Amino acid sequence: MRYAFLVETYATERVKVISVWSEFRDEDLPVRPREGDPRGRSVREQMVHQCVSEDSWFRNMLGIDVGAPPLPKQETRWEFMTRYAEDSGKRLTVLQGKDDAWWEENAKFFDVQRSRAWVMTRRMTHTSHHRGQLMAMLRMLRRDVHSNYGPTADTGGLMQNHAPTIYAYPSLEALFEGEGAGGAKAKLPGAGGKVVTERPG
Repeated sequence: MRYAFLVETYATERVKVISVWSEFRDEDLPVRPREGDPRGRSVREQMVHQCVSEDSWFRNMLGIDVGAPPLPKQETRWEFMTRYAEDSGKRLTVLQGKDDAWWEENAKFFDVQRSRAWVMTRRMTHTSHHRGQLMAMLRMLRRDVHSNYGPTADTGGLMQNHAPTIYAYPSLEALFEGEGAGGAKAKLPGAGGKVVTERPG
């Protein structure tokens, strides 16, 4: 299928979202990039936005309704992760059954018409944007950061220095098993004295 790459990408993007959320603690949820400044979403508000926004895009633009409230009853880190995992898993199953003609049909994107393939691409870049904001907040909280796309300062530094990619967990199933048991993320080696920026000094 011509658009299988979009389905495959969504399958990995949903895992990346939950993986980043797993790096936070419940006490982090009220934290904002700058305390007292409501212009920057708190960690909780980022999670709420991801759940509500993705639900809205899929229902109103792509015509995919999972028949569930987008937010958990209790807004804890664990409940956000499980709610989003369940809903995004249902969306993935529906997407896996769509043919090329469906992807090429136009849908309403706010006040314009775009192909569903175009809408889906924008949805995933929107998600990636907010996930990046959360990863920056992990740094503000002085946390170690596992790989999400490639190496980080905590997995060994820069890619060009052959730093490894180290995900917190090898799969979504392992993530929930590990976090349910109190956390069992992969060990991080740190940069080991290697440069972690293209502009050292």
